[in-house]
Amino acid sequence: MTDTAQTPEQDERVKEISSFRKALIRPELGGICGTVIVFLFFAIFAGNSGMFNSQGVLNWSTVSAQFMIIAVGACLLMIAGEFDLSVGSMIGFAGMMIAIFSVSLGWPVWLAIILAFLICMSIGALNGYIVIKTGLPSFIVTLAFLFILRGFTIFIPQQLENRTIIGGISDAAEGDWLAPLFGGQVGGWFFEFLGERGLIEVFERGTRAGEPVVDGIPMLIIWALVLVAFGHFLLTRTQFGNWIFAAGGDAEAARNSGVPVNAVKIKMFIMTAFCATVFATCQVMEFGSAAADRGILKEFEAIIAVVIGGALLTGGYGSVIGAALGALIFGVVQQGLFFTGVESSLFRVFLGVILLLAVILNTYIRRLITGER
Repeated sequence: MTDTAQTPEQDERVKEISSFRKALIRPELGGICGTVIVFLFFAIFAGNSGMFNSQGVLNWSTVSAQFMIIAVGACLLMIAGEFDLSVGSMIGFAGMMIAIFSVSLGWPVWLAIILAFLICMSIGALNGYIVIKTGLPSFIVTLAFLFILRGFTIFIPQQLENRTIIGGISDAAEGDWLAPLFGGQVGGWFFEFLGERGLIEVFERGTRAGEPVVDGIPMLIIWALVLVAFGHFLLTRTQFGNWIFAAGGDAEAARNSGVPVNAVKIKMFIMTAFCATVFATCQVMEFGSAAADRGILKEFEAIIAVVIGGALLTGGYGSVIGAALGALIFGVVQQGLFFTGVESSLFRVFLGVILLLAVILNTYIRRLITGER
């Protein structure tokens, strides 16, 4: 009798994919291409403007880190198939809570920071719980919280302080053990070493003569790098990462396979709130104040960074590294336009063009490789 069983080489379900083809369908492709194009553009048109000296690199790295922090949370949540439009309002609300607790009420800054995290992460859990229990689109639920949180951010300081900007946080944070984790710097000795050997710029006159222009890496950048590394590891090296993809790809099939879809989605809402609060805390420590208008439009900027990085709006596909590259593009473009002397209002135009090109490129390459229509 003839054996009609197919060998693995004959089985159409077992198909070898070349490394090149695998690279082309990676979600980071659009972000990588966009990053290369942006750096080439500004290397040509702003190469001699100081954009790529130590101070210039620090400037656009800091701005990119801001976008990166909130993009990590937005990316994980979008891969899980949900959106959070309350991120921007959460940033303003978290910062205001820290200011009220530490300045208005006189509590220790470390306690104010911890309470802000607990409150905001609880709100994130509430967002997720409402989405799961009601079946409403997360777009609608978090849009409601966008207005709720922004309203409280304006109302509470007006009632307590009769103003919407509260300063004095820097003074309150003097000697605090937790504040430097968000508003300090690291690596000062390394930059002094580089400055002494003429490897980076130093001040030539004044009280700081001989000191390096860049005297440390802000904790904002450290937080961004840590969150990107954590998010990438979680997504690509853990079972929970597989659950995130499954929850966003096909929630019902994932449930039937034993994936705790509801718990995964709620935890991702909490993660988004955590990232927003990290951003807010770093911001109030940097400026020494909280303002009711902080964080406006940040939710859309986070989503755009994630989409530039290759994530699908429908969920189940994306990359934290791609989202980080999208955030890097944000920072480089925003600061690069300043160095080239271009009108700053064109930042949004430039960003929109990059977004459109990245999405088209990602979609085209994915369809070309997978045969999707």
